[in-house]
Amino acid sequence: MTGFSRRRFLGTAAAAGASAAAAGAAPGAATAHPPGRHAGERVEKIATYCEMCFWRCGVLASVSEGKVVRIEGNPDHPLTQGRLCARGNAGTHLLYDPDRLKYPLLRTGKRGEGQFKRASWDEALDFLAMKLEAIKKKHGPEAVAFFPHGIGSRFFGTLLKAYGTPNSAEPSFAQCRGPRDVGYSLTFGQGLGSPEPVDLEEAKLIVLIGSHLGENVFTSQITAFATGLSRGAKLIAVDPRFSTAAAKADWWLPIRPGTDIALLLAWMNVLIAERLYDRPYVAKHAQGFDQLAAHVREFTPEWAATITELPADRIRETARAMGEAKPAVVVHPGRHVTWYGDDTQRARAMAILTALLGSWGRKGGMFLPTRIAQGGIELPDFPEAARGRADGAGTRFPLASEDLGVTNGLIDATLSGNPYPIKGWIVYGQNVIESIPQPQRTLEAIAKLDLMVVVDVLPVDQIDYADVVLPEATYLERYDPPLFVGSVKRPFVSIRQPVIEPLYESKPGWWIAKQLAKRLGLEGFFPWDTPEQHLAAMVEPLGINALELHNRGAIAFPGRPYLEDRTPEDEPLFNTSSGKIELFSKELKDLGSDPLPRYTNVTDPPKGSLRLIYGRAPVHSFARTENNAALHALMPENEAWIHTRAAADLQLHDGDRVVLENDEKVRSLPVRLKVTEGIRKDCVYLVHGFGQRSKGLRRASGKGASDTSLMSKVKVDPLMGGTGMRVNFVRPVKA
Repeated sequence: MTGFSRRRFLGTAAAAGASAAAAGAAPGAATAHPPGRHAGERVEKIATYCEMCFWRCGVLASVSEGKVVRIEGNPDHPLTQGRLCARGNAGTHLLYDPDRLKYPLLRTGKRGEGQFKRASWDEALDFLAMKLEAIKKKHGPEAVAFFPHGIGSRFFGTLLKAYGTPNSAEPSFAQCRGPRDVGYSLTFGQGLGSPEPVDLEEAKLIVLIGSHLGENVFTSQITAFATGLSRGAKLIAVDPRFSTAAAKADWWLPIRPGTDIALLLAWMNVLIAERLYDRPYVAKHAQGFDQLAAHVREFTPEWAATITELPADRIRETARAMGEAKPAVVVHPGRHVTWYGDDTQRARAMAILTALLGSWGRKGGMFLPTRIAQGGIELPDFPEAARGRADGAGTRFPLASEDLGVTNGLIDATLSGNPYPIKGWIVYGQNVIESIPQPQRTLEAIAKLDLMVVVDVLPVDQIDYADVVLPEATYLERYDPPLFVGSVKRPFVSIRQPVIEPLYESKPGWWIAKQLAKRLGLEGFFPWDTPEQHLAAMVEPLGINALELHNRGAIAFPGRPYLEDRTPEDEPLFNTSSGKIELFSKELKDLGSDPLPRYTNVTDPPKGSLRLIYGRAPVHSFARTENNAALHALMPENEAWIHTRAAADLQLHDGDRVVLENDEKVRSLPVRLKVTEGIRKDCVYLVHGFGQRSKGLRRASGKGASDTSLMSKVKVDPLMGGTGMRVNFVRPVKA
């Protein structure tokens, strides 16, 4: 639920009404998806959106006699149009997973022992309210930190703001896409949103820098990518590993890890020196070009070749290909971009390259988002926190998002007690032991807590350390806030609604938050009785029929994705201090940082060790799906990729079982070795999310190696606090 004060609600409602009038709802009657039959029984098809990963594709659940018998793509969804990946199709196996959390639990043993007693909801919520009141009385409300992930967390976000804490942080910022959004915002005046506004289907050239399209499966983006390639788009894949995307590439650039900024600077050098950049576009829309041209003059392809270990002629050839294809060039900004600690500056370099090519707001490049109206619910004013944030957002990390926060900053504060003690954690929808690097520090921080609460669907590793475990209903059993998506060509709103009643004693997140608010005397922040009332208020400014949204699952509106589509009523093209694209950043200069990107040296692995890199698999979502019966059957564990020559040097062979040992002697669980030519000889690669140890996950426990467990070192981005995680070295040891 969006948290609105009275003042914010009035201002937002007025702006939203104007936006809705400009957008105009798409016509169409409120038509339900026609029922079918299964095993002779009538089947109802109910629209919702998926949560098997965080792309939130539209799905239809076929329900017969109170049981979900099938999940398929929703053809009415404007983005995915009926397509659904393997993970989405496996949603019923999450719903009916026998290992899922079934009833509230209260800890009886020591932290980490995983000993609990079954509790009623009243008992668990009364206990939790008592503990929260005790922490507030002794340490202040700021001493409770919230670790959310996913759209369902918004109800708890409202609750925690009402309780009085400013301390909320989710890994999507500091462990995923934060540097990207900060870098692009510094340059263009806005972040990128989700999904990324990449015009892949219209592109003439696509540039992927460590972006694993085809493995990080987002159905609509994969479809657009395939469409672009089928229409003749060329592809440059910059990646130390021969990924699925690299197999489709016209140029595969197996770069030395950590040297991407050097490559980007050399590309800029060629575009400017050979006058291949979009001169009219830059002259009209950008400032700081002269400073940029002078800055990159020395960064020739020959200079970059010695750093990146890529041939100078290949660097020059690919730069010229971009110049020839401009402005229809997608330099994909990536998703998970917290790599080496200079990640905001790498994002800045990618944004500047996009600007030189004239691709921002242009067909075949990066299209512009279209804002659509969002309603709200009038609430009391949230209390002002007596103390500022504990995570360093806006202070120690000046460009960190105060909406999304810095997870590792909250862990630092919990460990040190600075700037004040953190005594309680509430974790929703993520596994902090797997989603945040340096897990040993996370466990040390948990040991200092008076209270740890986990709201989840499955008994993942962190459950063993919780004082209270609250079983949430799965996405097929609950209502979550409607999803408003503007970073697409046709903006839309979609709904998540329950298709069956919650199983066992699980409860939807909105119910849990509302019940806890009542016990804390905060019920005024939940002034609605049913999800239907909440939905009606959220979509009211759009002028759509809520019943139609329930039936269809999603409703789209006209978009204005290109520069030529914009109207005077739209927000400024570039919401920067200059009103233009800022190639040279005065904001960074004022912070004492480089106003133009600059390459900094990276450390190579010591002899006998390899750099740990990691990525995704098409059939799994982080650590969320390894226990899923259907997806586990497709990929029960990960493999460790190493190069043929590296294997020979270590006297290892394809198929050997090894453990990976990092330079601080931390060891992984055993993992099978994949010996291949498709990776640099100084790297080892793992699919992220395996190696879980929770005994409650009977399929996933003990399977594969956890990359997170080996991340005992990070390099923190000084601008936004993100944890660069590709700075760890490991050596394979035969198990």
